[in-house]
Amino acid sequence: MNLFRLYVPGDTWLHRLGVGWKYLLLLALTVPVLLFALPWPSLAVLAVSALLLASTRVDARLAFALPWALWILLAILAGYQLALGRPDLAVVVSANLVTAIYASRLLTLTTPGPVLIDALVAALRPFRRLGVNPEQVGLAIAIMVRSVPMLLDTVAQVRQAARARGRDRNLFALVTPVVVRAVGQAQATGAALAARGLGES
Repeated sequence: MNLFRLYVPGDTWLHRLGVGWKYLLLLALTVPVLLFALPWPSLAVLAVSALLLASTRVDARLAFALPWALWILLAILAGYQLALGRPDLAVVVSANLVTAIYASRLLTLTTPGPVLIDALVAALRPFRRLGVNPEQVGLAIAIMVRSVPMLLDTVAQVRQAARARGRDRNLFALVTPVVVRAVGQAQATGAALAARGLGES
């Protein structure tokens, strides 16, 4: 399952909103709650993020579903804070993490990937004088976005093959092929970029 989802065409107000405003909306939803670190603001912003996500009219399962691994992470983070006697932080950490995911989906569900990357590259151009290469940053993000679904597909294939051999409970049998394939894909991508003279300083 893709954590942040990909673009779904539509004609809602969020689909029509300029990409710059969407980035500002993302910051407005995620930054203040990190500064306040209080349960009620975090829960309120989570509710706002969910309502905005619902306004995209994307299928609810696609928009709101979270992978099982994330539920485990949320349980661990909340449990750690509860063990420290901080139930307020358990709420804050969990709510802020889900808010960040939902806010990110507001971007990725309503805006094509190339548009998001082009906008980020344009925003980074003033920092070129500080040594930042906007084009390389955009290239790195494009490769990452492309690689995540491929990696998830690899995990699914390896898990299916291990289950067919009755080894789906063997962590080593699951992790090793995924790592080998991921490294191979990374090397192939690096070789292809080098052959085209891309990705060099």
